[in-house]
Amino acid sequence: MNTKKDFQLTEDELLKKYNIKEIEQGISNHQAQEKLRVNGLNKIESQRTPKWKLFLSQFNNLITYILIFAALITLFLQHISDSIIIAIVVVVNVLIGYYQESNASDALEKIKDMLSTTATVYRDGTRQDIPAEEVVVGDVVFIEAGDNVPADLRLVEVDNLTIQESALTGESDSVEKTTEKLDDSSLSTGDKTNSAFASTSVTGGSGIGIVTDTGSTTEIGKISVDVGNTKSRKTPLMKELDGLGKGISYLIIGVSIALFIFGLYLQIYSLPVLALAIVTMIVGALPEGLPATTSVVLALGVSDMAKNKNTIVKTLPAVETLGSVDVIATDKTGTLTKNEMTVKNLILDDVSYEVSGSGYEPVGNIKGVDKNNENKHLKLFLNSAFQANDTVLSNEDNRWEINGEPTDGAFLTLFYKYYDYPYEPDYEEVDMLPFDSDYRYIAKLVKDENGNKKLFIKGSPDKLFEMAKNSNEEFDLKYWNEKVTTMSSQGQRVVAVGYKDVDDSVNEITHEFLEKGISFLGLAGIIDPPREEVIDALKTMNQAGVNVKMITGDHPKTAKAIGEKLGLAKEINVITGAELDAMSDEEFKKAVVENQVFARTTPTNKMDIVKFLQENEKVTAMTGDGVNDAPALKRADIGVAMGIEGTDVAKDSADMILTDDNFTTMSSAIKEGRRIYDNIKKSILFLLPTSFAEGLIVVFTILSQQEMPLQPSQLLWINMVSAITIQFSFIFEPAEKGIMKRKPRKSGKSLLNKHDVFQMIYVAVLIALIGLFSYDWLMDQGVGQTIASTMMVNIVILGKIFYLFNIRTKEYALSNEFFTNKKAFLIIGIMMLLQFALTYIPFMQSVFKTGPMSMLEWIISIGAGIVILLVTEFDKFIRKQINKKK
Repeated sequence: MNTKKDFQLTEDELLKKYNIKEIEQGISNHQAQEKLRVNGLNKIESQRTPKWKLFLSQFNNLITYILIFAALITLFLQHISDSIIIAIVVVVNVLIGYYQESNASDALEKIKDMLSTTATVYRDGTRQDIPAEEVVVGDVVFIEAGDNVPADLRLVEVDNLTIQESALTGESDSVEKTTEKLDDSSLSTGDKTNSAFASTSVTGGSGIGIVTDTGSTTEIGKISVDVGNTKSRKTPLMKELDGLGKGISYLIIGVSIALFIFGLYLQIYSLPVLALAIVTMIVGALPEGLPATTSVVLALGVSDMAKNKNTIVKTLPAVETLGSVDVIATDKTGTLTKNEMTVKNLILDDVSYEVSGSGYEPVGNIKGVDKNNENKHLKLFLNSAFQANDTVLSNEDNRWEINGEPTDGAFLTLFYKYYDYPYEPDYEEVDMLPFDSDYRYIAKLVKDENGNKKLFIKGSPDKLFEMAKNSNEEFDLKYWNEKVTTMSSQGQRVVAVGYKDVDDSVNEITHEFLEKGISFLGLAGIIDPPREEVIDALKTMNQAGVNVKMITGDHPKTAKAIGEKLGLAKEINVITGAELDAMSDEEFKKAVVENQVFARTTPTNKMDIVKFLQENEKVTAMTGDGVNDAPALKRADIGVAMGIEGTDVAKDSADMILTDDNFTTMSSAIKEGRRIYDNIKKSILFLLPTSFAEGLIVVFTILSQQEMPLQPSQLLWINMVSAITIQFSFIFEPAEKGIMKRKPRKSGKSLLNKHDVFQMIYVAVLIALIGLFSYDWLMDQGVGQTIASTMMVNIVILGKIFYLFNIRTKEYALSNEFFTNKKAFLIIGIMMLLQFALTYIPFMQSVFKTGPMSMLEWIISIGAGIVILLVTEFDKFIRKQINKKK
């Protein structure tokens, strides 16, 4: 049994395996139809969740179930207005949840868009164009420049074939293809030079290949399967809120059942009155406004990031997840680096030059060179590299771009760092020898303004060294090989440049002519440069306790050199995808923590790296821009795609898009995420005590066998109206000092600590007792029940307002922080206008069973709020003193 993979087979072995007599004969139409029947079409399937299922799933929530139950009870008791208000709250919460999830896009649809629509195949000895969906395994496919590869192919004929595979592998240069078999069975996608892959683009030459995989078994198909099978994980905040919501709900259900049994046993109230009292307690104690508040805080955070921080956040919880990120696993090309090849070093004879600037924009210079002083050798080098080129550099909409090969583009930019763009030397092209993967150089024959002919050449150092040696026996091969080794070890791609004076009679270049010898000019070291701004961003992230892991398809040496330039860590450890594949799960889990750079990785490696980081309890963000990043982007706690260079597939798989492709934006996004998390926590610490206070008012009333002081509709008013006004003041709360100097919060850590719970309990008890004592005192003064219950509503509301000033900052309420959130005062003003409307407008009085209050009732309500502020500020003072001692 032959266990070799297709890229390890010879052409004869391939033909035998796929039952092909001759390449240009191909398979028969009958064979193709049979294979289509058995294996199906060459396409990728995707499934969408129907919108109606998405809508119904929003009801699957314990708080929603309890509210629906409360609405049904009040409806049964014929309290229609209460039922309607509770039902409106349920619908609002469901719509908010539906809106969040329905905005998620389908990455699989984008992958399908990348696939070729037609293919050229040989069948029954005839070359024909067919729909790409009908391509089958064993088909012989012809591809040429401009085509998208229709399926995965094992190449058997190539003619200067180059293919752009960056979307799959992350490597920016087109890959030169060969037909020779490869022996190593563990090669990554980027190293399979005798194969072509579905959805990649042919940038030059032509070739013929045998189809080895179609549909979901192709490399792009495997990515689509991974994307489809990868379930988005709940964000840390959502897990914490789910746990908090369930805990509160179970507590309220337990207390409600106990109170109901207690009330039945004592027979204090008739059954309808007792049932309404229990519903009142449930409605009061449940934090109905929590989903709405959380969503609006997140939504406005998202809006602010889109406007001011070049960040589009697609799912609301994702913005908060940024604040808890432990690790950013990032693609190199286009994320940490510019994906614009740049010449950084020149060696001409024994003189070395550094070149400043990065990317295709011709800004920078050749250091140590005075343009006013004639430097013939350097000028000849620059002109030679510029002329031996078939790429075009242009400035489109203030963005420098190339049309051609990135390596060639690097030399065009280098030229214009010495000469002013768009200057072009006065040379007339006579002949050109395009780059050929067999010879690995490009040459151009030109004639200058005086009619003299020169030949310029640029290419692989070993090829040009051989030519230089042929024309000059004293050429120091050892010296130049050492220079190549040194530059390569620094992660640079090394290109050699030469020239030759040519007789007027020469009008054509041949390889044989070049082999007779050239004059060697020097070497250029090229890199895909790190983004300069990334280095500072990495320092900030390290201060914030966020580790950055670099994942790339590059060679390990190149990857390590980039990692060191960026300052990823004090010590850079590198591991390859092949090494990871050979590991057990436990070894893999350890390796993802110990290594900072992952080289020669496959899309599956990337997803596994994210998975095992998560198994180490690391909240993981993944950044990327290629199709190969899609599974990992979807698997990560937060996937971040590049907006300019990113593929549609990457953008659809991600939770967040950086519109400026700037990795440094991540630093400000993490800070914003931490601010939003702090403010959501503050809003919860603010909301829960007042909700519990409403429930305690009912509990204490039942236990003391008194008449109910509050109606369900009044409690819903307190919860929902305050939730859509005063609660939102936390949206505008600025970040606490030192927010980016603290470590990320631990994964799985409870949202509330012991002191938070203690504070919620005493604030809830305090508001409830002040409200009840004030209510009883007012009733003893002969004031009606309607006015007394109206005052109790205002005591709770004013208690909230004064408590707000305590909870909004870790500093004292009356400190320099008092006016840092000016919008809070506007929101408090709106809240008080609504309270006046509730208290004095007849329509509101009839719906919510309220009445007009006198000055005395307002003084009592304000006094209650002041007491709550003083008590909570005293608690803050004690905590600060304890922390100082620690």
